[in-house]
Amino acid sequence: MANFTAADVKKLRDMTGAGMMDCKKALTEADGDFDKAVEALRIKGAKSVDKRAGRTAGQGTVVLRQQGEGKATLIELNCETDFVAKNSQFIELADQVADFVAAQASDDLATVAAAEIEPGKSLQGYIEEKSAIIGEKLEFRRFAKFDGAFVSAYLHKSDPDLPPTMGVLIELDKVDEEVGKDLAQQIAAMAPQYVSKDEVPAEVVENERRIAEQTTREEGKPEQAIPKIVEGRLNGYFKDVTLLGQPFVKENKKSVQQIVDAAGVTVKRFARFKVGQA
Repeated sequence: MANFTAADVKKLRDMTGAGMMDCKKALTEADGDFDKAVEALRIKGAKSVDKRAGRTAGQGTVVLRQQGEGKATLIELNCETDFVAKNSQFIELADQVADFVAAQASDDLATVAAAEIEPGKSLQGYIEEKSAIIGEKLEFRRFAKFDGAFVSAYLHKSDPDLPPTMGVLIELDKVDEEVGKDLAQQIAAMAPQYVSKDEVPAEVVENERRIAEQTTREEGKPEQAIPKIVEGRLNGYFKDVTLLGQPFVKENKKSVQQIVDAAGVTVKRFARFKVGQA
């Protein structure tokens, strides 16, 4: 019988993120030798990379790197289960990815994924190597890099036992820590899609207008009233999806537009990452 205990199996599981039965089998085959067991799990995982490709990586974390008051990077790294999301190896990998991405000049995902994190090894290849060890599909999903006069950030944990699962960056045209913090939390809570209605693509506006008109007609509203009702519904849409149009969470009788006007700041852009969502 192999010389290991249940505690050894748990230790290997915590170390690698592999399943309990896989860890037990690896230790059995390695006669209790941890290094050999880790190597066996790595080889097994590498053979399964293609099989994992079609699986959904809907868990994971977001990691923030702030490089001064006007520069920040936010990355999202995904895995398949919350068990792996809180695994120390996964968290360490996410930190490595964030450090690497923050140091890159490019803001293109494919370019950064193809860049060498080690001699002869791309970031994508490095993540796949870790995927082989952990035994789950890992995906470097996206990142945002802001560089401006002032960038505020916010991270949110959906579960105290898990790493952050939501992150926000917001860029202002000048330093205002209070407004930056408030708006970052507003974005996290209210999930706007655009800064202002000027940013909403024309085709999106036309589609919303068409839906509003069709809905109004099906409700049997008088023909002469339809244009006004449609515009009202379209303005309601802008109020929902634009940051500046939303009611300010901390003082909902005011809009975010009124808050930034009073502070004398301009919102340049924002990014909101929530693990598993578009």
